[in-house]
Order: sequence, then C-alpha cells, then structure tokens
Amino acid sequence: MNRPARLATAVLAASAALLLNACGGGSSGSDNGKIAGADVGNDKSATPTASASSTVNRPKIELPSDVTYEFEWNKTSDADKDAVLSDAEQRIKAVDMAIAKQDPLNAAYRFYSEGTAAAGSQKYIQEFVDHKARTTGVARYYNESVTIKADGTAALVYCEDQSKAFNKYLKTGKTDVTPVTKNSYVIYASNLHKNKNGVWITERILSQRGSAKCQP
Repeated sequence: MNRPARLATAVLAASAALLLNACGGGSSGSDNGKIAGADVGNDKSATPTASASSTVNRPKIELPSDVTYEFEWNKTSDADKDAVLSDAEQRIKAVDMAIAKQDPLNAAYRFYSEGTAAAGSQKYIQEFVDHKARTTGVARYYNESVTIKADGTAALVYCEDQSKAFNKYLKTGKTDVTPVTKNSYVIYASNLHKNKNGVWITERILSQRGSAKCQP
C-alpha cells in the first residue's frame, strides 16, 4: 500500500527494487508474469466501515494531513470478507504511518502483518528512512476481490492507482512529482489468516506494476 516506492531519481536509482514492493509486500512477481486470483470477482454494495473484530484494542493510525486515500472497496454481504478488506486497509495505512514516523519497527503495521509481509514492510519502510523521505498525495484502491478458502485463510487481490501519490523529502520538503505511466497502476495479491483475536493478518503479498487489470 502503499504506497509509491518511487525513490528512483538518478540519485536514488539503487532503490529501484522498491518499485515492485509498494505497500511493503514481501516478494514481488508471480508465475508467467500474472498474479494468481487476479480475475476472481465479488458481489458489491456499500463501503466497509469496520472489521468484525471491532472489540480488539487496535493501534491508532495517525497520518500527515497530506497523506490521503480513496478506498473503493465495497461490502460483500459476507462478514469475513468485509473484515479482510477492513483489516487490509488498516495495514496499508499503518505502513504509511510508519514511513511518516520514520520507524521501520512501528507496532501498528506489525499488528496487521506477519512473516514475509511484515519483513517486506520493514525493508520498505527502512528505504524511506535511509533516504529521509515519506509518502504524500492520494492513493486509490479499487478492483478488489476476496476469497475465503476452505482452510479458513483468505486471498485478497486489489489494484492501486499511484498517479497522484508521490515521495516527499523531509530535509527539503520537496515533493518528487513523477509523470503518470502504465506503471503508476499496481496489482497486489495477498494471503491472510485470522488470528485468535479475530484480526485478519497479512502473511504474504505479491505485486506487479503495469497490470492490464488495473489500467484506467
């Protein structure tokens, strides 16, 4: 989420690997250049507001006023699916908060992630810390699909529009406004499980820039 990992000016070319890991997601790529489950559909109605595990003491997400989101994720009429979407949204915001706070070990994103997803987020956040930068602008999330598997785990696929999201350098306050290309649109596929407190934890994320599914 995420979300642009665009530390890719001439000076920061060494950070180009981040371009496939926006939102702090584990490893990037997939078999045959496609992300499994990217074509799974969902019934939709209204926007989800809270996870089913609303009684859990969740971390407070506080972001700079110039970091905003458009979550076009809709209710599915299934409590578990809606909770997956809600908790995934909080994880995305928590990663941006950790970036803004320049804290690669911030507890909020680790509340919502484990395994390679948490490790990938830590590495992603650290890159921003190393370059004294953070995210700014508007990130839009859309074309989501959720599948609850027979073993009780979940698969979530969604798109991100980074065309209005950029990097902001803390020392100068300068925003690196980059041109919009097909790579401004990213598809993600993640695996989640529900912990004993009813929170959906992201374990793994794959991402691919320029996906045809996500183009406007």
